[in-house]
This record gives sequence, C-alpha cells and structure tokens, in this order.
Amino acid sequence: MKPLFTKIAILSLLVLFFNFSVNAQALSGSQIDSIVQKTMKTFDVPGMAVAVLKDGKIYHKNTYGVRSLKTNEAVNENTLFGVASNTKAFTTAALGQLIDQGKLTWDTKVTDIIPEFQLSDSYVTREFTIRDLITHRSGLGLGAGDLMVFPAGNTTTKAEMIHNLRYLKPVSSFRSKFDYDNLLYIVAGEVVSRISGKSYDDYISENFFKPLKMNRSLLSIPQIKADNNRIDGHAPVNGKLELTADTFTQIATPAGGIFASINDMSTWVQAQLNDGKYGEKLEDSLFSSKVHREMWTPQTILRSGKGPYNTHFSAYGLGWFLSDVSGYFQVTHTGGLNGIVSQVTLIPEMDLGIIVLTNQQSGAAFTAITNSIKDAYFGIKGEDRIKQYNDRRLAGEKNEESIVAEVEKSIETQLKSKTPKPNPEDYTGNYEDVWFGKVAISNQNGTLHFKAEKSPDLTGTMTFYKGTTYAVRWNDTSLKADAFVNFSLNTEGKAEGFTMSPISPLTDFSYDFQDLEFNKMK
Repeated sequence: MKPLFTKIAILSLLVLFFNFSVNAQALSGSQIDSIVQKTMKTFDVPGMAVAVLKDGKIYHKNTYGVRSLKTNEAVNENTLFGVASNTKAFTTAALGQLIDQGKLTWDTKVTDIIPEFQLSDSYVTREFTIRDLITHRSGLGLGAGDLMVFPAGNTTTKAEMIHNLRYLKPVSSFRSKFDYDNLLYIVAGEVVSRISGKSYDDYISENFFKPLKMNRSLLSIPQIKADNNRIDGHAPVNGKLELTADTFTQIATPAGGIFASINDMSTWVQAQLNDGKYGEKLEDSLFSSKVHREMWTPQTILRSGKGPYNTHFSAYGLGWFLSDVSGYFQVTHTGGLNGIVSQVTLIPEMDLGIIVLTNQQSGAAFTAITNSIKDAYFGIKGEDRIKQYNDRRLAGEKNEESIVAEVEKSIETQLKSKTPKPNPEDYTGNYEDVWFGKVAISNQNGTLHFKAEKSPDLTGTMTFYKGTTYAVRWNDTSLKADAFVNFSLNTEGKAEGFTMSPISPLTDFSYDFQDLEFNKMK
C-alpha cells in the first residue's frame, strides 16, 4: 500500500505543479505594453514608465507616451519622474545604515538628537522614538500640518515646522492607530542630517545614488526643474488635462522629494529584493539583513478587508506597507504629488518587483497595471482590472460632481435671492492660525478675497454659501482643493475667527484645512 500511496501523492503533486505552472503564466512584454496603453487611454495619462523585475533580472521595462503635454517629447528610460512617498523607503534605509554603524537605534528618543522637538503632550514628546517618526502612529491626524510644506509656494522653514509641531492637536492616543503623516518623515530626515553631519540630500546621494549608480536621480528642486528630461505633472480640470504646479517645498524632501528614472528605480528595487545587496556578484550591501528585516516587519496594524487578493492582514513597516496577497507576502508603497503618482510593489517569495511611474494623478491607473501583472503571476484569470478601477473612479467622480453641483446650486440660489446678504466688511481683516500663519480677507469691489501670507498658492475668491459660510475657489484650479470657510461672529455680528473644510471628498488629504483654527488679529 505504501508504494501505491507514494505514487499517488507524487502524481497529485505533479498535477498541482503543472496546473500552477499553466495558471501562473507571466504576461509577455507585448501584453504588458497593451495593458499600459489601454490604461493610459482609459485614465487619460500622458506618460508612463513601467518595469517588472523577476528572478534577479529585468523581465520587462518600457516607457510610454510623452513627458509633458507642453512639449510632447517622448518619455525614455532616463526621464525623471517624481516618486513622491516612495522616497520614504530611502529615509528609513538611511536611518538603518546609521543603526548598523551603532550611531542610534530604532528606539532612540527623538529629543536625544533634536532637543527642540516637541509635540502637544509632554509624555508623548518624552517617549517619542525614531521608530515612532516613521510608522504613522503619533496620534496626529491624517496629513496633519502638511499645509506648512504643501503646496510648494509655502515659505515655512524647517526650523519653524519643527517648532510648530507642538501646536498640532492629536486625534487619537499615542501609538493607538494609523494616520498617515509626512511631517514626521521630515523630522526623520533631520535626524539623518544631525547624526551623519551631512545634509539629507547629500547623505542620500552619497550613500544610495552613488553606490547604486543611480545617475538619473535628483533631490534638489532647482536641479529637477532645470533638467530637460523630466516630466510635468497633469491633472484633469473640467474634463481637460492641465499642467500642475510643484507640490512640496524643499524641506519636505525626506517625505516625498526624490525624482528618478525607471532605470534607477529598477536598480533600487532590485537591491531591496536582494536584501540590500548589490554589485555584479552581490558583494556589497546597503544595510544589514537585520535592519532590512526590521523595515519589513509590521509596526502599525491597519484595518484590512479581503480585497481582490484574499488579504488577511495589512500593516505599515518602516517606510513600507505590508500585507498578504493570495498567500504571498507583499511589500509596497505608493506616492502622490500634484499631477504625479507612483507605485512600487515587491513579492519577495516570487523574487518579483513591479514599478509604475506616471505623470497624471490617477492612482487607479497604476493600480490597474500592477494588479493586472500580479494576476498573471498568481494564476488569476478573467479579471478586467482596468474596467474595475475605472468604474470606481467614475463613481467617485460622480459623487464629487454631485456634491460640488449642490454647492454651486446653493451659491446661485443665494446670489439670486432678494434676502439681504452679509456685509463683506463684517468679515474683512487679518486672521492667524498658530501654526499655518496669517491670512488676509479683503473686500475687493464687494467680493471677498482670501490670501495666505506663507502659502501664496492659497489665494482665491470667496463666494457666499449660506449662514456664516463662504466657499473659496483657488486661483490655481489645478489644485482641485476649493474649500468652505466658516466664520464665527461676535455679539456685534463681526467675524472674530474661522475654520475651514474641503468641499470635495476627493480633495488631497495634505490640504488639512480641518486642522486650522483662525482668530482675528487685534
């Protein structure tokens, strides 16, 4: 009986292996090209670069479309794309190198390195560690304080930003939940600088770009803007693509400032798949296996649904999102700037890496491409990821249009109404938020205008909405971030302060208007 059982068992395993081999057939290069081109057309993306790494080699790498609708010059393998928050993995890797050198630990207190670091709670300040800077569990809300570095015209200095952290109010208990944060990654970059004695930009260039020969990667905004082979960002405005302005200020580089080519990002992702090792025979290493393992270890637990790949757990590591997908461990991160998004995905057990860089801000586009490629490796057939994500996009846009249309309708009704309107002079004056700075509300020929002193991008016209609320429309329509301004009045009916909130549910979370609280200056 034993030999028969053994033969049956072996035969069953061979059948299973054969079926898996058939079902898990990778997409060909031409199939990937076809998916990318269909995705670009569906989501109106001018240009992309896509790479698939498999078993230590580049299985597929290609570029598509144009860098900018302004120039119509073709994207190539050396074109610079903003990788945005995929920069965060470089920041954690830099900290990892310093840990390997014995200069700090993941649990070193931040105040030991930056004595002036202070949050609103003295206990949290005292206990805050390097690990806490990079795991999005500070207790601060989603994107808290981003308006100090976003949009790019803001003049807040790094010293001012670090000082102003004490004014940001927590929305949850310390280390109790996940809320994505950019500012604390800027602080992490400052830790790198103070420990190494070099600027963050110089450290990343010398310790990652140079050894990996990433010659088409930049961190300096002036250098990026001066480069002739870089993309422009694009955003849909009233059904037509417009070029977008810069996103973050220079001080935000550790959170999302790197621009890199698909060639260079392929080199970086391959080093990650190689446990930090690089070189012709993998003789060199960026960081130790221990440090790399910690970066890919869950630190902050996220709420997880099954999703398209029967996912049971989801967490944030150190600069990476971690989850299980179809029985495999996945390491990934996305990045978003005005008009630019990126996605890096690794399935280490398959020795598989997928990189998608784009010059339009549709996250649905890169997800459709990445998941179509993953489906082939997982043996999943019959799923039209492009259609799925486009349907979701259209539903979200329809909801947004409905909300905005309702606001517009209300404004039109108020304008046509014979009911007395508020006196604009009751609302004019200079207002100040403790961390964002000053805003001037002026009356120009009977129309209120909003102008932020430290953030000139946030300049626009205000229209009466209802009650004590106005709607402000920014002069730069590509920001896609119009907001409500809700005034509070004193007993004389004069404005003494205001709060803000985004009009559209699709407004980027870095417009953290809800964290602002303005008081009229005396």
